[in-house]
Amino acid sequence: MKVKTIEEPRTFEVNNVKIKDYGKINLDSNEMITFVTKSLKEYDFTAKDWGFYITPSINDRLQKQGFDVAIVENTIGKIFIMAVEKEKKEIFHKYCINEKKKILQWLGNSHDKM
Repeated sequence: MKVKTIEEPRTFEVNNVKIKDYGKINLDSNEMITFVTKSLKEYDFTAKDWGFYITPSINDRLQKQGFDVAIVENTIGKIFIMAVEKEKKEIFHKYCINEKKKILQWLGNSHDKM
């Protein structure tokens, strides 16, 4: 694994939200990086020789970590996979309304449509 951090992050805006880019992580095949939220939930990203596992198992590990997963479409037809902390679904729902995003489907064991 190689990590290239940026001391002075590149900043840009998306829909009036400032994003800070702190660098890049280069993973070789079968290397994994784990992202940890403030509430200590974990989300793994794993490189393979054919591409990436971009999410842990949606119907097992993410559920156990306290995430539900949604497929969401923006106003110009781009589709995203989003991991939502279960106790923050109301915040996520408000985000989708404010950003005019449409929840196409909840994945895994999450069948509610909030």
